[in-house]
Amino acid sequence: MNIPAEIQQLRPQMQQWRHHLHQIPETAFEENLTSAYIANLLREFGLKVHQGLGKTGVVATLSSGTGTGKIALRADIDALPIQEQNQLPYKSRHQGKMHACGHDGHSAMLLGAAACLTQHRHFNGTVYFIFQPAEEGQAGAQKMIDDGLFDLFPADSVYGLHNFPGVPQGHFGVKSGAIMASSDSFEITLKGCGTHAAKPHLGDDVIVTAAQLINALQTIVSRSLDPSEAAVVSVTQISAGNTWNVLPESALIRGTFRCFNAEIQQQVRQRIQQLAQAICQAHEITAEVLFNHLDLGYPVTVNTAAEAAIVKEVAESLVGKEQVFEAVPSMGAEDFSFMLQQKPGCYAWIGNGSTAGGCLLHNPHYDFNDDNLALGATYWVKLVEKILAAA
Repeated sequence: MNIPAEIQQLRPQMQQWRHHLHQIPETAFEENLTSAYIANLLREFGLKVHQGLGKTGVVATLSSGTGTGKIALRADIDALPIQEQNQLPYKSRHQGKMHACGHDGHSAMLLGAAACLTQHRHFNGTVYFIFQPAEEGQAGAQKMIDDGLFDLFPADSVYGLHNFPGVPQGHFGVKSGAIMASSDSFEITLKGCGTHAAKPHLGDDVIVTAAQLINALQTIVSRSLDPSEAAVVSVTQISAGNTWNVLPESALIRGTFRCFNAEIQQQVRQRIQQLAQAICQAHEITAEVLFNHLDLGYPVTVNTAAEAAIVKEVAESLVGKEQVFEAVPSMGAEDFSFMLQQKPGCYAWIGNGSTAGGCLLHNPHYDFNDDNLALGATYWVKLVEKILAAA
C-alpha cells in the first residue's frame, strides 16, 4: 500500500481520535459531544469551522493556491441505539448506544486527511470537510442541505467512503451508477370488529386477514415487477391481540422495501397500497397504509460516471488494480444519496477485513478496523490532490 510517511506518523493520533469517538456514541441529532470534539480538532489544525448545519453538523474549509475548484468530502458521525457487547478498553460509555457502523472510523479518517492537507497543501482549490449527523434513518444529509449546506459551501462534487465488512482490508469497491438501494418503510393498520374466539362469525378476523396480506406482499417482487429489476419487500413486525381467547379488533404490520430504480420504488409503493385495500375489503375490514411514518425514506445512491472513474483511479494508485473491485449494489441504504441528488460525486467502500470486530454492520460485536485509518486518510488526500491538481 502506498501510504505517505506523513500519514503513517498520524496513525497513532487517528487511532486515539477514533477510540475516543467510540466511547461517546450519540444518536441522530444528539451528537453534541461528538461534533464539539471534531470541531475543536479541526480548529487546532488551523481550519475555518462552521457548526450547526443539520443541528449538529460540522463543516471545515481549507483552501490552497488560486484554483477555483471546490470539492466536498463527507463522513457520518452518528451512532446506533445498540448496547455494545465488545469488551474493549475503549468500549461505549453511553448505555444503549454504540458505533456499530464504523462512523467513528469514518470521522477519524477524514480528520486525518484534514490534518495532513493542512500541513501539506499539494493541491490548488478548496476542500470542504463535511461531518454529517443522523445518517441512520433520520436523513441528516437532507437536513444539512435544507439548512444551506451547498449554498454556504458550493462544492463542484461530493464524495463519501464507508467501511464494508466481509471485504478484505486494503480493498476498495467502486461502481458507476446505483450502488445503494432506496429505503422505504411501511405501516399497515387493519381494523375490524373484535369478538370472542369461540364466535368468530360475530366479528372480523384481522389476524387471518393480516396473514393473507403478508403472503400477498411477497408476490410484489416475484409477480408485479419486471424480473430484470432488483427489489426486496420484507415484513419485519406484526402485532395483534393481548389474550388467547379473543379475536382482536386491530392488527399492525410493519416492514421495508428496497430497490435501485425510482420508478420501481413508486410501483412497489402503489402495489402495497392496492393489496392492502383489496384484501381488507374482501374481509370487510379497513386498512390504513402509511409510508416512512417512523423513519425517513432514502432515495437510491447513484454515483456519476466521471467521478466514479476518478475514485477508481485513485484507489488503484494506492492498493493496485487487483484490489479494487466493481462493487455489487447493496440493498442497504445511505442518505449520502441526498447529496448525490444535488451534486455529482461518488460513494465508495473500503474493506473492513475479517478481524474480531469485522462482523456485519449494526452488530453489537462490530468494531471498525484501525488498519484502515491510514489507508482511508491517504485515499482522501490523494483524491483531493487528483481532483484539485496543483498548477
